[in-house]
Amino acid sequence: MVTSSIGCYSCTQNERFDTLPVRERVGADEHWRVAHAFDTALPGWLVLVPRRHVTAVADLTDAEAATLGPWQVRLSRALREVTGCVKTYVAQFAEAEGFAHVHFHVIPRMADLPAGRRGPRIFDLLGSGEPAPDDRIATVAAALSARLAETR
Repeated sequence: MVTSSIGCYSCTQNERFDTLPVRERVGADEHWRVAHAFDTALPGWLVLVPRRHVTAVADLTDAEAATLGPWQVRLSRALREVTGCVKTYVAQFAEAEGFAHVHFHVIPRMADLPAGRRGPRIFDLLGSGEPAPDDRIATVAAALSARLAETR
């Protein structure tokens, strides 16, 4: 089984797990790591990443697949409690250069999100050039990490 791939951002982060800041290890188990997305204008935008290198959902192991749904629900509940979002969006593409590693975006949809940013247009808030302040991201990541630890 391939555990990492050269040039893969997620694998590089997974290999450094024990030294990662909280924003890169909001939560984890033996199969998954939760990170706060970088370069996003939206505090609470999470990414759920397999801890081994895999590039297609169909290639998840049965154990990874069995815990995927529960992780998505736990993250959605934690986001609602910490950010006050009205719902979450979950998306998976894994197409960008260096980011072919399967990863699921779990995105808080706030009540005041403009209609023009709802649905898939929420991705306009990722890589927009106007990221949320690092201290705000760190605070939200720490609160989410604490909440997830409580609900383990």
